[in-house]
Amino acid sequence: MQEFFVFLFLTIILFGGASFMMGQALAETWRPVWYNIVYGILLVAAERFFAWALFKAPAINIPAILLNAVVIIAFALLAYRLTQVRKMVAQYPWIYERNGLFSWREKTTTQG
Repeated sequence: MQEFFVFLFLTIILFGGASFMMGQALAETWRPVWYNIVYGILLVAAERFFAWALFKAPAINIPAILLNAVVIIAFALLAYRLTQVRKMVAQYPWIYERNGLFSWREKTTTQG
């Protein structure tokens, strides 16, 4: 049961929030999407260190590392895409319009 609370607190709340902000920052500065994976791996390493140092979790636990990596990188990619869509629609309003939560499309012009 303690593992669940460590996962919830460290991975979801603390490092998930940090990775969400990381994804937003990378999208705001127009960095490539693969930066999320590189920086996400660094966040996973930091999360494993904190789990080991604070809660005596095993430092090398492959299933936990993979689960944490999937969750942390998913938060970063979600934030990246949401921010990218918002920026494209806001920066180029004469070309693009929002097409749902995760995409945009070219505006349709009506000749009349």
